[in-house]
Amino acid sequence: MIEIALIHEEPWLGDEQSWEALATRAARAAIERTPYGPLLTTPALIEISVRLTSDDEVHSLNRQYRQKDKPTNVLSFPMVQPDLIETVTQNSDDGEVLLGDIVLAHGVCIAEAAERGITAETHATHLLVHGVLHLLGYDHMNDDEAEAMEAIERDALASLGIDDPYLVRED
Repeated sequence: MIEIALIHEEPWLGDEQSWEALATRAARAAIERTPYGPLLTTPALIEISVRLTSDDEVHSLNRQYRQKDKPTNVLSFPMVQPDLIETVTQNSDDGEVLLGDIVLAHGVCIAEAAERGITAETHATHLLVHGVLHLLGYDHMNDDEAEAMEAIERDALASLGIDDPYLVRED
């Protein structure tokens, strides 16, 4: 079972229940399109922490953990090594597993959504799907990894009624 632990800070608008539901849908859509789909039906509690926060906080985290002195749209902090995810529910002492943390930057998300002509919620859904895939060990350090990860993202987002975020627009 998947549970979202949401930390909802200003300046993000909307109620906490709506954001929690959005994050839950995004996480489920991402996970079920990977070999880790059984995490959705395991009796263990699989928790993902999602923090909706300011650009300043994300900037600080990005500088501290990635040595990049700027804000970014989403950061993911996996708590389980990818090669251990399949066995993590069997080895959990209390039936609970923290898969990891995802942090979204408000201003960056809003600006990118406006640039793409989509709602902040739609863009945040994409960023959450992307973040969950990072928690599962997916990455985009080279072209092959990027293509594989983007294919899962496209499929997950399509299942949520969201258009392909990677389409190149010719205006």
